[in-house]
Amino acid sequence: MDKVENLVAAAYKARERAYAPYSGYQVGAALLTASGRVYSGCNIENAAYGATVCAERVALFKAVSEGERKFTALAVATEGKEAASPCGTCRQVLWELAPELVLYLTGPDGVQRVTLEELLPRAFGPTHLREDCVHE
Repeated sequence: MDKVENLVAAAYKARERAYAPYSGYQVGAALLTASGRVYSGCNIENAAYGATVCAERVALFKAVSEGERKFTALAVATEGKEAASPCGTCRQVLWELAPELVLYLTGPDGVQRVTLEELLPRAFGPTHLREDCVHE
């Protein structure tokens, strides 16, 4: 199995752990770091809908909390008639930490490769802030 297949498989496995009692829409994500580690995440819903967290951010936050800062690819496993891409909030968060990320979106027609830049053209990020506002 190659890296993309492994990443997609990890995203599907993560999807099985989703907590989605309200929407019934389970999502899994698997994030590949530059160091070769994979961090997975699933969507976790909440009765207070605004407290829901998407699979993509769960995977990213897990990786960042473990000290990772360089990311190469993200697989997203959804269910439905077509592959779904990350929501706007996830796109913004991913842009902040991984603007050169390649995404693999899964669906009944296979896996689609897309870049984050294609999903979020003209993105807003740290370069738009005053220099004294950006801290690394």
